[in-house]
Amino acid sequence: MASELYLGLMSGTSADGVDAVIAEFDGETFKGLRGTHHLDYEAGQRLRLLELSLDQPALSLRDLSQIDAGVADTFSEAANQLLRAQAIAPKRIRALGSHGQTVFHDGPQKLTMQLGDPSRIAERTGITVVADFRRRDLALGGQGAPLVPAFHHALFATANEARCVVNIGGIANVTLLPSAAETAVRGFDTGPGNALMDEWMQIQRRQPFDRDGAFAASGRANQPLLDALLADPYFALAPPKSTGRDYFRLDWARQRFPRLAALSPKDVQATLCETTAASIAKAIHGHLPNAARVLVCGGGARSGFLMQRMRSLLSPAIAEPTDILGLDAEWVEAAAFAWLAMRTIKGLSGNLPAVTGARAAAVLGGIYPARTS
Repeated sequence: MASELYLGLMSGTSADGVDAVIAEFDGETFKGLRGTHHLDYEAGQRLRLLELSLDQPALSLRDLSQIDAGVADTFSEAANQLLRAQAIAPKRIRALGSHGQTVFHDGPQKLTMQLGDPSRIAERTGITVVADFRRRDLALGGQGAPLVPAFHHALFATANEARCVVNIGGIANVTLLPSAAETAVRGFDTGPGNALMDEWMQIQRRQPFDRDGAFAASGRANQPLLDALLADPYFALAPPKSTGRDYFRLDWARQRFPRLAALSPKDVQATLCETTAASIAKAIHGHLPNAARVLVCGGGARSGFLMQRMRSLLSPAIAEPTDILGLDAEWVEAAAFAWLAMRTIKGLSGNLPAVTGARAAAVLGGIYPARTS
């Protein structure tokens, strides 16, 4: 059987832009990436999306439709730029998996919203699109998230050691891989990833993120603030559980610690970084204490200071980016949605009920065929 190419598109809770990958599969087996590309959202578009996800303002249906179309156009352009750069014709791509841009997610209430009209993407790329992956799981009583643990299992599970995969985007999630058995996989959102730190950097430094964690490294974690944040009931909830950036935001931190503004900005940043590292470490220690290796992906894998704190808190487990096993940490989630698209096209389930809480495994998403003429 000849290998097939699938394209994956992903924009996470940081809403900084679209990651695009072309993934090669031999049957159901992931063989690697044939190309990668990132396209930033325009500044005004990103601010609008963050406003939606953080403040959830009232807006007209016309405005919502315009934002939905704009996201689809950015997703389409990311795909087209990647295809041009790799000199790959759209007809060579079996299907495109689009996660869309999440602007709202409430797993316990079975509600979610991702923007990026898949019909528009199919028209602008000439590729069959698979999208709307989360709502089938919600319809089955699941939380609709996280969905990437099935992909993490396919790539990273081994019978030789207990492993965890941690994705650190705006929100952080963990996949527990105690063995090679699919039935043993567990996963859930641990809490904030980069979201709180990014918000604080925007306010204090007018920068979208803390490059390499330098600002956090210049401060010292404030123990009363850290204790107040980590006392939030979410961290003690048993999985399955999922959360969103609309919950873990600076207003949340201010409510839990009203004296936040009185602290040194660099100390606040150090504490927000420690909150992310400590909540991830607590989740792993509580649910897979014998983990020997923690594989980190997402933007957080590129923060030297955050990785330093995680290594300290997770020792003796080895914490390192997924690069060590051949898949660049920045592209894991986009690759996961290429993989999920492949599963849908082949009529295979994409969710893990033990992870999401769904009543059953199911084929995820809707298929939006490319025009043939």
